[in-house]
Amino acid sequence: MTLAIIGAGSWGTALSIVLAPKFERVQLWAYEEDLAARMIATRENDVYLKDFKLPGNVEIVTDLGKAVHRASVVIGAMPSHHARSLYTKILPHIQPSMTFVSATKGIENGTLLRMSQVIEEVTKAPKIAVLSGPTFAREVARGEPAAVVVASSDSQVAAEVQTAFSGPTLRLYTNRDPIGVEVGAAVKNVIAIGAGVCHGLGLGNNTLAALITRGLAEITRLAVAMGGEPKTLAGLAGLGDLVLTCSGDLSRNRHVGVELARGRKIEDITGSTSMVAEGVETCGAAVDLGAKFGVDLPIIQQMHAVLHHGKNPREALRDLMERTLKGE
Repeated sequence: MTLAIIGAGSWGTALSIVLAPKFERVQLWAYEEDLAARMIATRENDVYLKDFKLPGNVEIVTDLGKAVHRASVVIGAMPSHHARSLYTKILPHIQPSMTFVSATKGIENGTLLRMSQVIEEVTKAPKIAVLSGPTFAREVARGEPAAVVVASSDSQVAAEVQTAFSGPTLRLYTNRDPIGVEVGAAVKNVIAIGAGVCHGLGLGNNTLAALITRGLAEITRLAVAMGGEPKTLAGLAGLGDLVLTCSGDLSRNRHVGVELARGRKIEDITGSTSMVAEGVETCGAAVDLGAKFGVDLPIIQQMHAVLHHGKNPREALRDLMERTLKGE
């Protein structure tokens, strides 16, 4: 079988490494031609995942048609704001037998669609799943044990991906709730920026625990209002991913929050790195989803004010603490 991975960022590259033993060939598509040339020459991604050699059966390509040619499984690992255009470009090369697996953690701005909905709308593919869970790319690439969720409304599709991807260092659990999985995956990045703000302000574990717990409550309310299952948010794609992203030093979204607390502007933070912090893009979409579904999202709303309206992080924290008292 051939696996295509669209996106050679840190996560796409890590997936190519961990999944290479499970497939005859892995075709990893990179947008940047200069990066692709270096990856071919050195067998290493020196921008997004340094110091990890690519297995011999991983082919680096810059042509989207070639990337998905004869692929049985296509993983989308691109930033969410590029998803629609990239899926549109591969339309002429899609076969009905292909299984699409979205590994992108984000919500499309404007349409407010989840990534699997973007795939469905653009490609009309009958076999779609989503992959999510508490995973830092470097740790997955190192072969450290990790557990993730593969979710699909079609249980057979989820089971097929589970069998195809699971191995000695990557364990997959199936789930029938792609809504809950995708909302948890996307919105936790916003909460993680808040966790970084707390750390940057010198606040301790009490504050972090409160943020994670109340942040999970917001994510769960939103997911359920959109049709998701509460128990999904208590699992790997909800609580697991949230805890990791809020507390781990490798979290890009947490790093954004730390820098905001130190007084840097969001434009300077995002402009100084090639890495994408999905929470910055997702924050506005999450606020819009809350308004659409009538869900109260106080932490997310305050993060939106900090990110997009220049609100002082300390003022945002004070406003959260001084909200009208209520029951849990």
